[in-house]
Amino acid sequence: MIDVIFLGTSSQFPTKERNHSSIFFRLKKFKALLDCGEGTQRQMRILKLSPHHLNAVFITHWHGDHALGLGGIIQSLGASKREDALSIYGPKGTKERVEHLLKTYAFKPGFHIEVFEANEFDEELLLDFPDFQVYSFPLSHGVTGNGYYLVTKPLRRINVDYTKKFGLVKHPLLGDLQEGKDIVYKGKRISAKNATYLDTIRKLAYISDTKYFDNLIEYAKNSDLLICEATFSKKDEEKCKDYNHLSSAQAAMIAKKSNSKQLIMTHISQRYGNSKLLEEDAKKVFKNSLYAHDFMEYEIK
Repeated sequence: MIDVIFLGTSSQFPTKERNHSSIFFRLKKFKALLDCGEGTQRQMRILKLSPHHLNAVFITHWHGDHALGLGGIIQSLGASKREDALSIYGPKGTKERVEHLLKTYAFKPGFHIEVFEANEFDEELLLDFPDFQVYSFPLSHGVTGNGYYLVTKPLRRINVDYTKKFGLVKHPLLGDLQEGKDIVYKGKRISAKNATYLDTIRKLAYISDTKYFDNLIEYAKNSDLLICEATFSKKDEEKCKDYNHLSSAQAAMIAKKSNSKQLIMTHISQRYGNSKLLEEDAKKVFKNSLYAHDFMEYEIK
């Protein structure tokens, strides 16, 4: 299960209703941010999400509306006497920018910051944990930038209803079954095929600021949740070319062609009073489309 909370859903300018871009997600004990715009930690505090528990921050690109909140997060973590390392992932140049950030403000973190730069040209495996992986992929926004997707691993689980038939509930042999090995228990052979099953793979993809290009469909392929920037309406699609952004209709097309299950759009321009008309444009292309609002929550089960 992956929990997703939208902390900020505006584009370049924050509004009374929408903060700068940031998304919190949680998978078991792993907690992270996708982008960290100005005001992110305040948004977290409103929801009683402590920045102190973050494991990582993934920056898509270094425009201020996606990264201005990072310095404040780091300072707060230092002030709360954090000891664990914080991982920061971002596009090429992130190491240098984090170094400049730490020199700009008069504070010392007091904890280790690990910075990793994603490949600016190709898809890349960034994180490989026992139960999930995180990949980066290039975007096209006029500055170096990356999107990210998280995919769970198909872990083998015990079919308890089946093993109970043999009186097998708690036993070290269950570990062998989880490794896919057949076992013998009380003289009876139990096959791993019948006694176990594989978890369904889940995928969360995040396409931040970018103009359209065909590879976006492949990166988003088979997403349970595709979070995609959709700054402009279909009517204003010409502006997408000028500013290297996507329209709501383009985001919906990516969701449809990638076989995604749910599309949630974000990064809406301040020029639109609300997202209703843009959402209607998207639904004409892909039914399961909607715009995020600040503090919106979504659960990938």
